Amino acid sequence: MPSIPLLKYRQPESVFAWQDGNAISTQRFLTDVVSLAELLPARSHILNLCNDRYRFLVGFSAALLRGQISLLPPNQTPDLLNRLKQHYADLYCLTDAADYRGPLETLHFPDLSRQALPPTSIPEIPARQIAAIVFTSGSTGNPMPNEKSWGSLTRSVTAEAQRLSILGRGNLTLLGTVPPQHMYGFESTALIALQAGVILHAAKPFFPADIGAVLNEIPGPRALVTTPVHLRALVASDVDLPELELIVCATAPLTRELAMQAVTRFGAPLQEIYGFTEAGQIASRYTASTDVWQTLDGLSLRQEEGVIYVSGGHVVGALPFSDVAELHSDTTFLLHGRTADLINIAGKRTSLASLNHHLNAIDGVLDGVFFMPEEHGGNTVRLAAFVVAPDLDTREILTALRLRVDPAFLPRPIYKVDALPRNATGKLPRASLATLLQQYKGAT
Repeated sequence: MPSIPLLKYRQPESVFAWQDGNAISTQRFLTDVVSLAELLPARSHILNLCNDRYRFLVGFSAALLRGQISLLPPNQTPDLLNRLKQHYADLYCLTDAADYRGPLETLHFPDLSRQALPPTSIPEIPARQIAAIVFTSGSTGNPMPNEKSWGSLTRSVTAEAQRLSILGRGNLTLLGTVPPQHMYGFESTALIALQAGVILHAAKPFFPADIGAVLNEIPGPRALVTTPVHLRALVASDVDLPELELIVCATAPLTRELAMQAVTRFGAPLQEIYGFTEAGQIASRYTASTDVWQTLDGLSLRQEEGVIYVSGGHVVGALPFSDVAELHSDTTFLLHGRTADLINIAGKRTSLASLNHHLNAIDGVLDGVFFMPEEHGGNTVRLAAFVVAPDLDTREILTALRLRVDPAFLPRPIYKVDALPRNATGKLPRASLATLLQQYKGAT
């Protein structure tokens, strides 16, 4: 069976990661991985909740050496963890939070700093070995599991590194604002450090001032891996960032306006990544200058009965898009929103993505989302909207929407909120919006 090394483009003494201002060598990383692997319990499945990105990657790699599968659910709520425990009976948790208490048997990340640094070879991992089970976000329903082999994951991040022109860039540090437990963060901040030779940063800053502070601490070339939510906050802030070689963005649609603002403000090229959990990342675009997506090398597209399928490269089989797309060629396309976002009212059709775009384009709207409740007992349901707009009232928002949206799709009612219930990657799970709607209905 063919195998793929855990690390590529590395020398033992080269910097593998930055953690708390300290450089960690490749040899130190490999020693930590082997040492932790010896301490892991004999199980088949692991839930890696380490917040520190370096510890997360040590934990993932150690589990890989032991043949254990890492589960990456979309959240860590007690309800979901209990459901995972029912499906994966031997599941245990690895965490670096000293006060963590959860429903799973837990191993706290040990202090490995005193381990000696003997010469350590780079482990080889069978390409067919299942390395992770990644769950869909649950933004349109229940999270669904998707197995990812080591070979598929390595091909994916290698194709990404080639597209971003960072393959083998041993002096480039990637700072991520997204957690490594999310598919985007998993591939673009963690696995890419294993397979592309770039330097991992252990931090996960959230606020603009913290992002700026960490970036300023990084010696040498740096790139930012982020989301539209974080990027919008950075653009709106007065934080000065150091020179960036690259900005990478994903998890939610990025508007042309925000992309242009970011490129102008920070002076770095911005590439947006598109993908879905079943296939992983499949395409990119320079959003500030084009709406057209280009597939990663090795992937191709075809359309059958109105559905677009992607295949080749790291994708196993032919997988259908979960979004409404317009095929331009076998490697290029436009996106028009999620299939599950399509709504039909009074014989008229549109998508929630389109409505959200118009809502967030209103001056004074800081964040907003449309929500279509579930129908119960044949009762008619109406579109609702949650809006963060401190300086606007609902009448002004509705007036602005009338200029942009067909009357059939105007929200009734509009709820003004202090913040939307976004998760760590900026997504809005449907269940969270349904709960928010019930809270506001109960208050009226």
